[in-house]
Amino acid sequence: MRHLALAYGAGSYVIFLGAFLYAVGFVGDLFVPKSINVPVGDVAWPRALIQDAALLLLFAVPHSVMARPGFKAWWTQFVPPPVERSTYVFKSSLLLIVLYWLWIPMPALVWEVKIPALRLVIWALFWFGWLLALVSTFLINHFDLFGLRQVCLFWMNRPYEPVSFRTPLLYRWVRHPLILGFLIAFWAAPTMTAGRLLFAVATTAYCLIALQLEEHDLLHFYGDQYAGYQKRVPMLVPIPRRTRRGP
Repeated sequence: MRHLALAYGAGSYVIFLGAFLYAVGFVGDLFVPKSINVPVGDVAWPRALIQDAALLLLFAVPHSVMARPGFKAWWTQFVPPPVERSTYVFKSSLLLIVLYWLWIPMPALVWEVKIPALRLVIWALFWFGWLLALVSTFLINHFDLFGLRQVCLFWMNRPYEPVSFRTPLLYRWVRHPLILGFLIAFWAAPTMTAGRLLFAVATTAYCLIALQLEEHDLLHFYGDQYAGYQKRVPMLVPIPRRTRRGP
């Protein structure tokens, strides 16, 4: 059982890694055989809009629901706790793969930056966003976030201890640098098509809604410690907050 859990967790992580790397090429229209803008034939835009919106919703709803503590408490009646996170990662990765596969491009041009220097700056922001997202996971605990720590501890027959509350480096500037990185990457487009705009708008709306739910969960779990963190550090925009001084 322990070896199976370890193999399952490792396999889920490898699938996630592939889905994540493909996401960079998919969103940026780079390297991959099918991207957000690569045509798949003559498809009417109303059908493309409906199908793409449905795919985004298909990813967003389970991704958010399965992250909630109430769902986890129910779900772990059927899925062993050591592989619960790996199952979440596996499911999310599969839904991303389905999205890549069934996505219908909408190539209508919304904007295009033609100044070479400005295009270079936007591409730099695109890569910075992905790097920021990836680095943010390692600053907290990358392997816990994606289920490997849980299955490794189970394999070693050691009890799982939740990651302690910490605010290293980037987390001293914003509470959610991971999401900030994704948003930068999604919007940093020197050429913005209707399909990518739909993707950017929908994922931004999802992130903002999901963050409210996550903040509620974190506040419930960490209590006053997280409440103080909320007061000191902004959620997404790294603007220093003024502290009140006494009389």
